[in-house]
Amino acid sequence: MLASSQATSQERRLFWLLLLFAVIVVGAGIGLRDPWPSDEPRFALAAKQMVESGDWLFPHRGSELYADKPPMLFWLEAASYTVVRNWRVAFLLPSLLAALGSLLLVYDLGRRLWNRQVGLYAASALLITFQFVYQTKRAQIDPLVMFYITAANWGLLVHMLKGPNWRAFWFGCFCAGLGVITKGVGVLALLMFLPYLVAVAGQWHGVARMGQGAWWRWALGLVALLAAMALWLVPMLLGAKAHAGDPAYAAYVKDILFHQTAGRYSKSWDHHHSPLYYVPIVLFTWLPLSLTYPGTLPRWWQSLKAKDARILLPLGWIVLLLVFFSIPKGKRDVYIMPALPMLALVSAPYLDELLHKRWLRVAGLLFIGVMGGAMLAVGGVALAAHPKFASEFATARGFNDGGHALWWMFVVIGATQLLLIATLRVRRAVAAVAGGMAAMWLVWSLWAYPILNDSSSAASVMQDVRERLQPGDELGMVAWKEQNLLMLNHPATDFGFTQPWHDQYAAATKWQAQDPAHRWLFALDPVMGNCVDRSKAVSLGHANRREWWMFKADAVVANCLPDESVDRVPAASLEE
Repeated sequence: MLASSQATSQERRLFWLLLLFAVIVVGAGIGLRDPWPSDEPRFALAAKQMVESGDWLFPHRGSELYADKPPMLFWLEAASYTVVRNWRVAFLLPSLLAALGSLLLVYDLGRRLWNRQVGLYAASALLITFQFVYQTKRAQIDPLVMFYITAANWGLLVHMLKGPNWRAFWFGCFCAGLGVITKGVGVLALLMFLPYLVAVAGQWHGVARMGQGAWWRWALGLVALLAAMALWLVPMLLGAKAHAGDPAYAAYVKDILFHQTAGRYSKSWDHHHSPLYYVPIVLFTWLPLSLTYPGTLPRWWQSLKAKDARILLPLGWIVLLLVFFSIPKGKRDVYIMPALPMLALVSAPYLDELLHKRWLRVAGLLFIGVMGGAMLAVGGVALAAHPKFASEFATARGFNDGGHALWWMFVVIGATQLLLIATLRVRRAVAAVAGGMAAMWLVWSLWAYPILNDSSSAASVMQDVRERLQPGDELGMVAWKEQNLLMLNHPATDFGFTQPWHDQYAAATKWQAQDPAHRWLFALDPVMGNCVDRSKAVSLGHANRREWWMFKADAVVANCLPDESVDRVPAASLEE
């Protein structure tokens, strides 16, 4: 199949409808919630402190340097805020733009390698996949990494399959470098060279051959990669050198360049799983696209036997990515998310045929039916019988009415999905699946975000704190979480974040004693132990499944320090 030179009016209309659908589904709910733990408040806090301090080079978490991630996402969130002046919108904009960018890149690859219909199928397959939408509706680094790796793959595939196109190749290498300064793994896009070399050596159909004397053009790809990385690394290293008298900056450089990259991969310290961990991920979190595996697997095999390089390169890269992330002990589902756009791409050429197969349409209806039935059952049982799981969840989330609004949401989603199945049936199963997924995301975004926001974001607790502070009062933070400082919107003093809790408490009470009439401490319940008279303290209630208090010096028990057993593992070791 060859790409047509001009799009028909129907193809243009379908393209814009798809883009509008993507904006609605992924963008729904933006502005209705604040950052939710665990990662969102951490990243938003770093971005907010960049804007407030003017230091965009070295991210901070309170008073400490934050060295666990490069600053790309923080830059984009901070830049978004400078445009929209609203953190509720700004912190989610980078993920929305990354989602739209990934969809456009996959569409364009399908269009270039096959035709516009394949491009539409590729983008649609990506948009309908659960993990893609779930992650791009969150303000984490992974959607941005997926976008940069997909952009890098776009440049490499255009060059290797439709080339020579050296500008596209250099662009791809530059985007891989941007991926490196986003999360370190952007360089994995260059694994595309391995299946490309196989295709060239085996004289596969559709692979571009660059001719002799092109070595210096290949070398410029490395220059483009390093140039993108240098956009951050050079200023960062120069800035750290300018702070040579402060050991915290030297520790920052060592941590982010070595400990958080090669050290994390070779000596994973969290999220330990077996080598087969990703098997259920590609089966279940990639639903409903994964329902096509029985049809695409034999067709991929036939294309590989026919030496179609358009299938070999993306598919071989997916396999290499899965192998790479299966080697270390530490694994998370989001690590392999960059493979999703390429999976959608290599599935798209066969979707027009497969979607006419009755077995696939029935499988799609079963998938939506099981999801809808489960949601309807959970919501109905919670409303009618008030089981233990519902009561515990409602209590943890601070619902006084048992969480009726939330359980009704489950009922609405489930009923809508089952109604779509009953109405559209097997003949229009594709619309039922797409509608069922869209209904779930839209209802969740527009319904759950507002009712869960206070308990998930600490917004209500920190509003209570602000209201209790009188003019001239100061606040110190002990055993705090990022969402507390982010949502406070008031000057505060912290005593470190990764410092042991008992050390934070000791420093905080010493600070408070210097002006006991005006200084409050905000603290997590366990760290107070028997060292605070709770009858003289103010209970702030429950948020993020934790109990919070604030108190003045008269509640502090003299010569008392919390036991070291209350200390938690330093937060830096718990991050992704």
